[in-house]
Amino acid sequence: MTTTEIQRPVLLQAGDPGYDEARTVWNSMVDRRPEFIARCASTAEVAAAVRFARSRSLEIGVRCGGHNIAGLAVPDGGMMIDLTPMGGVRVDPERRLAWVQGGALLGELDRAAQEFGLATTAGNVSHTGVGGLTLGGGMGWLARRFGLACDNVVSYEVVTADGEVVRASADENAELFWGLRGGGGNFGIVTSFEFRLHAVGTRTLVAEFSYGAGEGFEVLAGWRELSAAAPREATFTASVVGDAVQVGFVWVGDPAEGAELLPAFRTLGTVVEESVEQLPYLVLQTRDDNVQGHRFRRYWKGHYFKALPDEALRALLRNPGIGASLQAYGGAIADVPDAAAAFSHRDTAFEFVTATRWEDPADDATRIAMVREYAAGLEPYASGAYVNTLNGEPVRRAFPAAKLARLRALKTVWDPANVFHLNQNILPG
Repeated sequence: MTTTEIQRPVLLQAGDPGYDEARTVWNSMVDRRPEFIARCASTAEVAAAVRFARSRSLEIGVRCGGHNIAGLAVPDGGMMIDLTPMGGVRVDPERRLAWVQGGALLGELDRAAQEFGLATTAGNVSHTGVGGLTLGGGMGWLARRFGLACDNVVSYEVVTADGEVVRASADENAELFWGLRGGGGNFGIVTSFEFRLHAVGTRTLVAEFSYGAGEGFEVLAGWRELSAAAPREATFTASVVGDAVQVGFVWVGDPAEGAELLPAFRTLGTVVEESVEQLPYLVLQTRDDNVQGHRFRRYWKGHYFKALPDEALRALLRNPGIGASLQAYGGAIADVPDAAAAFSHRDTAFEFVTATRWEDPADDATRIAMVREYAAGLEPYASGAYVNTLNGEPVRRAFPAAKLARLRALKTVWDPANVFHLNQNILPG
């Protein structure tokens, strides 16, 4: 097989330099071997790769940042279409727009926009792919002010299952535009995003408070009430590991204004540790990065909560010693009518994620069981889940029945053979 068949020189096979690096993703439990890896540097090469794979009946996976917990980008014996060479970002500061290639990472978008004091909603780890994050919705520190990442997309350039290139916007292929705003990678491969940018400046405030043993319930209950009245510049956060509780917030904007929230946190309980930092926005966006992250085995589960009743807080505090976090929604996320986009559960108050990482394969069963049992204890209080945290669960957790039916109809139009099924898959109708 020659590389000229899908436009040179893009095909990698086992034994080729770079093959093992390209198939390595964020979760080291994923160790699959595609027959081909097509490293695409342009939209034309992506389209050619799709046609190449379909002509040989190869299963297609699409890689950007490689952060999907199940490693769906890596098809055993199939073709991985690797977008990572397509990492370009172009910013128009006057029009406050950014054009982002489908293989760009969040850090590349943030750095380009921050040259002008601009940003758009992006996730919290800079080596996450823009594509996967945005197609699932895209939560980040700016979402309560400006909406999710998908709410800030003006247009998409998409390679379809037939290897054709189309544009989707509010005025062109409008139903496809609707589905791409939260429906995941079901309808094609997005090779370019056009984003709205916002003048946010470069300063942020991050506050974190840890409290005395045995005070977890009172602290979380007070934090819950504070969050309900928080300004949109603030995104409230909480974490629980064992019986240790930490709560706080991230503020993007004038730190002096954010500091007005601090006294209330100091009265929630006995503060044993306090961290209040003014950080440049770019530092905020990289503080959760882990450069060694790709060596770890990982597993997670997530829920959406419309409310956190006392019983849910007590269940949250029955933590078996693994990571658990809450992040507040609301604000501009809820301003968007539910029918306006595929993304669902806009009335969510908090997103919950429990996750663990480890290195020894002998610990796989124990670690996975811990996450599942803990998440199951909170499921009675859940009202769905974020599509990007689904991990082997039915896609109906992310979409109500009526919206899922509409998505299935859209899938039937754009991908009736379910070529793009290595994702949180929506079956054709």
